[in-house]
Amino acid sequence: MLILFLYLKTLSALRDAGSLVEAAERIHLTQSALSHQIKDLEDRLNCSLFIRKTKPITFTAAGRRVLALADNVLPMIKNTEREIVRLACGEAGRLNISIDCHSCFDWLMPTIDCFRKNWPEVEMDLANSFTFAPIPALAKGDIDLVITSDPVPRNEIFYTPLFSYESLISMSKNHPLANKKFIKASDIADQTLITYPVNQDRLDIFTRFLDPAGVEPKEVRTADLTLMMLQLVASGRGIAALPNWAIYEYLQKDYVIAKPISERGQWCTLYAAIREEQKDAEFMTDFLETAKEVSFANLAGIKSA
Repeated sequence: MLILFLYLKTLSALRDAGSLVEAAERIHLTQSALSHQIKDLEDRLNCSLFIRKTKPITFTAAGRRVLALADNVLPMIKNTEREIVRLACGEAGRLNISIDCHSCFDWLMPTIDCFRKNWPEVEMDLANSFTFAPIPALAKGDIDLVITSDPVPRNEIFYTPLFSYESLISMSKNHPLANKKFIKASDIADQTLITYPVNQDRLDIFTRFLDPAGVEPKEVRTADLTLMMLQLVASGRGIAALPNWAIYEYLQKDYVIAKPISERGQWCTLYAAIREEQKDAEFMTDFLETAKEVSFANLAGIKSA
């Protein structure tokens, strides 16, 4: 039964990731080990489960049938595990979340909805961190989890990576920078940069790109919501640095265009920060696993961290 569970989990990860490399990273296996599991399952079933050398991976009829089994069985196993933990521990708790990533609602709200169904006894609250420093508040116990791309090392704080994403410069289709292959720091010196209303030392575009180059934008304008930022961008009021997943829908609709930050691009990692004393709490572990599952199921362009 355990071997079947592992095989179903592996095949499901392969479908969701679309490649052997990304699937192996998501379930923390080497590519060789993942390939061996799939080959072993195919030998047991005496058939191929997917067509090699296709991108994204294309599954055979037999592979689709096994995936249907996985879609039925894996959630049942996960729910049973949760029920056993709750019966054994009777675990209630509090999960007050602070968001230091202001475009994260696309995946965080579905995560919270899913988590509430599985852990109704855990008291939950949600706040943005526009007006306070979230990591010190976490250390003091005022909040329980911080979503951030800027980990600040502290002995009492544990950071776990959720996923990696590319930060892109979005602009209107007729912007003067629209023909560039990528954006250099000096390109922003005469631009209006639209950001969320937080200190610049908490924004990656400054700490990882502009500040090291000694460049400041001509003007900084703020907007509370991603949609408001993109409306301003589309109207030619400025440019904005946003995660690739946050602007994917608007790029598909040809609402704005986006360019890489620097020739190499700028990839960032999003973390969940929790107190060391809570990192082994069952409800906390389940929340983090749920967050990763929901993110990879719903966000375009992200990678395993």
